[in-house]
Amino acid sequence: MKKGDDMTQSTRKLTMGSLFDGIGGFPLAAVRSGITPIWASEIEAFPIEVTKIRFPDMAHVGDITKLNGAELPPVDIICGGSPCQDLSVAGARAGLAGARSGLFMEQVRLVKEMRNADIQRGRTAFDVRPRFMAWENVPGAFSSGAPKGEDFRIVLEEIVRVKCDSVSVPRPDSGRWESAGAAILGKRCSVAWRVLDAQYWGVPQRRRRIFLVADFRGQRSAEILFKPRDMFPLPPPCTDYGLPAAGASRISLDKTRGKIPVIRPFQERRMRSAAKSGNQSAFLASFGRPDEPFPTLLAKAVNMISFWYEGEEKDGVLRNLTPVECERLMGLPEGWTAYGNLGQPISDNARCKALGNAIALPCADYIMAGIAETIHE
Repeated sequence: MKKGDDMTQSTRKLTMGSLFDGIGGFPLAAVRSGITPIWASEIEAFPIEVTKIRFPDMAHVGDITKLNGAELPPVDIICGGSPCQDLSVAGARAGLAGARSGLFMEQVRLVKEMRNADIQRGRTAFDVRPRFMAWENVPGAFSSGAPKGEDFRIVLEEIVRVKCDSVSVPRPDSGRWESAGAAILGKRCSVAWRVLDAQYWGVPQRRRRIFLVADFRGQRSAEILFKPRDMFPLPPPCTDYGLPAAGASRISLDKTRGKIPVIRPFQERRMRSAAKSGNQSAFLASFGRPDEPFPTLLAKAVNMISFWYEGEEKDGVLRNLTPVECERLMGLPEGWTAYGNLGQPISDNARCKALGNAIALPCADYIMAGIAETIHE
């Protein structure tokens, strides 16, 4: 460690930078684990307004394609969920060659540039920053590319080559990537990945995403992603600028005249299929079963629910999820996206779009807590 860095790794405050930041899911998880977000890169105006009010001390550095990692404030962790449209099975499957999902390469470029700059400044071994990299994306990455799954092999290889530039990552013998795995390169570095589904992390939404962690210091990436640890409680509602807490949207039972509201996920595809086949039981089930989670929130889709009062199913209606309901499904504080940095209210459409692109907070919490725990041991 350079002279002047008078705190050891176990006591020094960890820092992070967030790429493809969106509405600040990774920075919020970082703060909840005692990690300081230093800067964020995002190009969409509305998400920037949200994170400016939530993280007033975090710098906004702009378009990732115009950044030089050597010129950014060095941080211990760089996180990012690069655009998924070209990797998703619901998209055109352009893969990493696509203009949007190909931005993953920019994330790797920045990591390399920052580490090389730290080496030029005299840092060595464990002190070279970033020490960790986290990446989030859709499971479609496992099957994207030609031959099938080639894009994920490239992702692993590019990340490993941040530290070990001559290493080649082979394809799995089965030809198919598993939903969890790790690559350990001796004591030099390690990469681990795992699919986390938000419905098993405290929120009622089916949201499967790949989370990948690289430890450029050594062998701890698998520990970060697979070691059991306690979950954080869901955060309280936001009350910034003296605005009323979004929790006020929860009404007491007496205000519903003693009626119990029922909200269930509406499955439009299931309904259409059942109607076409004449399957009455499946048609009724499309209005939501009591034991199933909500489907994945999407940025470009209308997310609908079935709503009725208990015992009054025939008077039920279909309606869109409200922004507050979407925030709850992501595990975010109620009201997180309600206002911009000048206190101006944000439209429901803009909020729901941004939330459809967000990271489920409990999953991000798990990653950040694992990194903090590992580096402080």
